[in-house]
Amino acid sequence: MEIRQTRGVVLRTTGSWYRVRDSKTGGVYSCRAGGRLRLHGDRSTNPFAVGDGVVIEFHGQDESPLIIEREKRRNAIVRRSVNLSKQRQIVAANLDRAFLVVTVASPETSTGFIDRFLVTAEAYGVPTTLVFNKCDLYKGQLDAIARLDYLEEVYSKAGYSSLRTSAETGEGLGKLKSSLASAGINLLSGHSGVGKSTLINRLVPGLELKTGGVSSVHQKGKHTTTFAEMFALPSGGYIVDTPGIKGFGLVELERGKLHHYFPELFAKLPACKFHNCLHRNEPKCAVREAVQKEEIAESRYLNYLDLYENFEANTSYR
Repeated sequence: MEIRQTRGVVLRTTGSWYRVRDSKTGGVYSCRAGGRLRLHGDRSTNPFAVGDGVVIEFHGQDESPLIIEREKRRNAIVRRSVNLSKQRQIVAANLDRAFLVVTVASPETSTGFIDRFLVTAEAYGVPTTLVFNKCDLYKGQLDAIARLDYLEEVYSKAGYSSLRTSAETGEGLGKLKSSLASAGINLLSGHSGVGKSTLINRLVPGLELKTGGVSSVHQKGKHTTTFAEMFALPSGGYIVDTPGIKGFGLVELERGKLHHYFPELFAKLPACKFHNCLHRNEPKCAVREAVQKEEIAESRYLNYLDLYENFEANTSYR
């Protein structure tokens, strides 16, 4: 029996089965992990994540291909696992950019959730664009529009790009498609109810992902995506859809370096009196002075303090 090997990328993970796209032929195979699997000392709950580059081995037509090696990851988005012995779960790997879908109403995305995601992305070297979705719902709602304008200004000052979109009307989809195509492998994330699946259905015609509404009682989204999956975009690039994420655990980060992942805070560090200033109670802190002058958004600073004080807590931000 001839044994053949090829390289591929993981498109989907469900339990012990993995959908892998052959990098040479474009063929897609259902694979299992091989007994000789080489993971290079990984401690995550899932040996493979969407976006992983792998080596698969074929043992004949009657047997499923085996994944025998995972290539070194360039980066990854990580969240805390419920399995405490493993500490972390890899959401997606080898990303060129993350797009965080947020809404200012129906349901409202908190800045705590946004900043926790951004810290995680910064820590693992994944640039992020904010996608303000459901903009068609805000017309005539002065409070919602004011909130949207405010958040755009806050995150623009912090160095983040943003887009306004509506999956229902098509607003902003052209710019979103261009951004996705130019990046490569993209993570599309956000908590449940922000319209991720509807956006993807507009971006990839014929996909018809299941979509859900928002609970009228709690104004929180209903989960529709149950596993991470990567899709090829007609306009170029890939998009990774993830389950609605309640919160990211700050896994493998040092509390004392948390402020490094708030770009506008870190930029002020050289102006602080102490080189190891944590921007809490230290005298002559340039960050606190910048907050007082409204050069740094108070919400970002307060979220930093909250993350610092509750660093070990597995808090779920909605």
